[in-house]
Amino acid sequence: MENFEIRKVGINELEQLQHIGRQTFSETFSQGNTEENLAKYLEEGFSVQKLTTELNNANSEFYVAMYNNQVIGYLKLNFGQSQTEIRDEKSLEVERIYVLKEFQGKNIGKLLYEKAIQVATDKNAEYVWLGVWEENQRAINFYKKNGFVEFDKHIFKLGDDEQTDIMMKLELGNK
Repeated sequence: MENFEIRKVGINELEQLQHIGRQTFSETFSQGNTEENLAKYLEEGFSVQKLTTELNNANSEFYVAMYNNQVIGYLKLNFGQSQTEIRDEKSLEVERIYVLKEFQGKNIGKLLYEKAIQVATDKNAEYVWLGVWEENQRAINFYKKNGFVEFDKHIFKLGDDEQTDIMMKLELGNK
C-alpha cells in the first residue's frame, strides 16, 4: 500500500489514539455485546486519564498505522511489569491490534503484527503472548497461522459481561 507507514505514538497524539481506539473497538465488538456494556468499556478503557497513564509508561508502546495521513489502525505492546497478566521479563504482550473495518483484508493487521514481532526481537523477548476473545475466530485463525499456540484462558470484563479470552503465545527462539 503506497502512502502507508507505521510509527510510534507520543503523548501529544492522545486524542487521535483515543478516537481510533474507540472506533475500532466498537466496530469489532458492537455486534456481540450490549450497547450499555460497550459504552461503559469505551468510556473507561479509552479515557484521557487511562491513555495518558499508558502513553507515559516506559514499559508500554503504541504504534499507529497511517494511510494518506489518516490513522487506520493501531498496536499496543506491553513489557515487564506493564503486561496485563504474565509479567515475565522475557516476554512481550500484544495487548491490542485493531484496524478500521474499511481497511481490513488489506494486510494492515499483518503489518502491525510484524511490527510487534520486530519490537519483541529488538528487546530480546523469548516469546510473545496475547489474549483473543474466544468468539473472534478470524483473529484466532490469524494467530494460529502465524505460529501462535493456545496455552490458557482468562476472563475479560466488558462492562458487566465476563467473556473468555484464549491466551496464545509464540516462541521466538531468542534464548
